Amino acid sequence: MTPAEMTALLDRLLAGWENEVVEFKEAGDGYSTDKIGEYFSALSNEANLRGADSGWLVFGVKNSTRKVVGTAYRPEPERLQGLKMQIAENADPSATFSEILELAHPDGRVLLLKVPPAPRGIPIAWKGHYYARSGESLDSLHLSKLDEIRAQTLATDWTAAVVPSATIEHLDPTAIARARLGFTERNPRLAEEIQTWNDAVFLEKARLTVDGGITRAALILLGDRTSEHLLSPHPLELTWKLVGQESAYEHFHLPFLLTATSLKNRIRNVQIRLLPPNELIYREISKYDERSLLEAIYNCIAHQDYRRNSRVIVVEHVDRVEFISVGEFFDRTPEEYMLSDQVPRRYRNPFLVAAMTELNLIDHMGNGIHRMVQDQVRRFLPLPDYDLSDPGEVTLTISGAVIDEAYSRLLMVRTDLPLDDVLALDRVQKRLPITDEAVSRLRKAKLIEGRRPHLHVSATVAAMTERKADYIRTRAQDDAHFAQLIIDYLNQYGGASRKEIDALLGKYLPDVLDATQQRSKVTNLLSKMRRDGRIHNVGTQQNPRWELV
Repeated sequence: MTPAEMTALLDRLLAGWENEVVEFKEAGDGYSTDKIGEYFSALSNEANLRGADSGWLVFGVKNSTRKVVGTAYRPEPERLQGLKMQIAENADPSATFSEILELAHPDGRVLLLKVPPAPRGIPIAWKGHYYARSGESLDSLHLSKLDEIRAQTLATDWTAAVVPSATIEHLDPTAIARARLGFTERNPRLAEEIQTWNDAVFLEKARLTVDGGITRAALILLGDRTSEHLLSPHPLELTWKLVGQESAYEHFHLPFLLTATSLKNRIRNVQIRLLPPNELIYREISKYDERSLLEAIYNCIAHQDYRRNSRVIVVEHVDRVEFISVGEFFDRTPEEYMLSDQVPRRYRNPFLVAAMTELNLIDHMGNGIHRMVQDQVRRFLPLPDYDLSDPGEVTLTISGAVIDEAYSRLLMVRTDLPLDDVLALDRVQKRLPITDEAVSRLRKAKLIEGRRPHLHVSATVAAMTERKADYIRTRAQDDAHFAQLIIDYLNQYGGASRKEIDALLGKYLPDVLDATQQRSKVTNLLSKMRRDGRIHNVGTQQNPRWELV
């Protein structure tokens, strides 16, 4: 701008005075960079919300008199322009002033710092905190404003955009072959037809192209390493990092469909031994569930905020693995997905999610988190943790070691515990708070002891194991025996109601189970036999009648 244009701009800003997108300060030479960063975050977010082309932070104007008084802030040009770098280093996502204009006003030196609006759907944070304006005051970005900005992503899906210069030649042939396999697994009835499709037809059917155009989703999943420049400036990396007594790291690039598995295989998944109560033989399990590791990596790929230009980071510790990706939980809370098969109402990257579902990589119904929780319960280990404390980032932790023996021993014995009780007990062993209702419920069941904040899993659980140890040792054999009894009955009589099956097995079920637990055991056994394709229900849900397949 010319001096005249800058003067006219200043006059317009002074005429409108301070509002949510303009801030005036006298600002001496030592004015706090942190305070400037907070105003940058606030003005950027407010400019986004108000559809303004920019916000303005003006130095050299006295607030009380609305008069130009001049500023001594960073008189050296190099120091002044260095402010841009300092702001960019601590703003998240990285952003800085569009311009820093210096005006030699008759009443003193004035600096006009131009603040760009936050990108659509992405609020700007300063050192992990989101700021906004409340009239003329600096304030935190309230939840309503935060939701308003985030909701803007619904209007556009970054992963659905067609990359004009991309062609099928930019895709990895091995990745396409693997994608065909996944698509066939999901659509077995089309197996023969799929073989007749050329690559262009397959990509369209798998929702990876739009009218023949290669999308960003297609490049993310299937792109050859040489195609990464087409998605610049995104780093397009999955990074594995080993920390502890040994340290190492490795970057994995496109195509993510293949390299996600390579990253998973990098994690050291040794066997660990657990000793069940009152047993002399150790039970061996893998440190991590392979399916859960891959589910976590695919979730990072599917749900990260690609506009933030950040890589997925997987940090392997001695006793746990952390999966870190940018982008807040987009719909509902982690606890809701952990406790039940919740179905997401919306996605940040719906196009990419749809494609990954078609390739049989993830569950479109949102059952992945619930399944990871069940896998950890089945293996008697701590449940997955979702840390949302860092704004704009999600850290998933999967444990590979026992934290509290009482908790793991309890899971070995009480296989009938409701999942919400397991979740509460898991928080107790991790010294995390639980609700008053959960405390009351667990105390009544004698599952916890102690006083807040020093609750712990009850030591009296060990007493319960005395009568149940024999049952645990023979449980697998009992299940096989019960299943054979049902098959023999169905062979002889052709079918059976639930009441008849309960009567058949009632006298054989162990007396360490109460009536509710016995009924639950029979339900689980019938469900397993149905999944195995041995029996099916020819009645209704309320009045089932079971027959052999």
